[in-house]
Amino acid sequence: MNDPLIAGVELGGTKIVCLLAYGPEAILDEVRLPTTTPAETLGAIEAVLDRWRGFAAIGVASFGPLDIDRASPGWGSITVTTKPGWSQTDIARRLIARYTVPLGFHTDVVGAALAEAEWGAARGLADLAYVTVGTGVGAGLVAGGRPLDGLSHAELGHLRPPRLAGDDFPGACRFHGACVEGLASGPAIAARAGRPATELAPDDPSWAMAADALAQLAQALTLTGVPRRIVWGGGVMDQPALLPLVRKRLAESLSGYLSLGALDDLHRYLVPAALGGRAGPLGAVLLGRQALEAAARA
Repeated sequence: MNDPLIAGVELGGTKIVCLLAYGPEAILDEVRLPTTTPAETLGAIEAVLDRWRGFAAIGVASFGPLDIDRASPGWGSITVTTKPGWSQTDIARRLIARYTVPLGFHTDVVGAALAEAEWGAARGLADLAYVTVGTGVGAGLVAGGRPLDGLSHAELGHLRPPRLAGDDFPGACRFHGACVEGLASGPAIAARAGRPATELAPDDPSWAMAADALAQLAQALTLTGVPRRIVWGGGVMDQPALLPLVRKRLAESLSGYLSLGALDDLHRYLVPAALGGRAGPLGAVLLGRQALEAAARA
């Protein structure tokens, strides 16, 4: 087998998935852990990695926001997060010091984007976006097969979209109120409707409101000129009526402005994720692989 053995860690807000794998068809071990305090959680991850042998690199795909600037003294840490106790938590430098192997570190949505491009709904495409809609809303951009970064990673779930006429819902984001996350995340839909999104009928008006916000996010991603496809994942997207509504609203919002082949068929441009819950941890494996390749070039 030519692919290197990688330890991939998806660090989520409620759970962690650790994979020891060459790829999706060659997973040697998988361990799931709860996300608790930083000390307990990182200690539990290290206990798993201590037990594993032979991995050439580590990849971490984490909830954020993150410091991903390699020139920053805070590189490899979670910065300011809504998850209690996790702000300013170092992850990458701690693991590098312990295991002395190359380590790739990025957001969980970028990890998922890489995995969907390699093995899933955007297979064969080097330029794409991945949007997750669950307890929050996040977007990861990949260009040329690599995460698209500069000062930091994208935080497009916190864009404030134009509102539909008559929509006075204040939004559920503690930072921005009626941003995309505050209008279309699972908690936002539940707050608007007065009951969980899983209990809503497909024709409930709350879906149209959420779809409008998500379509504005899709338009912003489209207008960057980067993605040849936008992949949609997360628990909220399990509602079958939602993605068709997003496609419809995106077409209306673009108003024929762009003449691009990818936009001729929105069913192929806005697509559901194919890897499900494996996208994040498999993305972590790819982040580790990319870190190993970068170390070999250095």
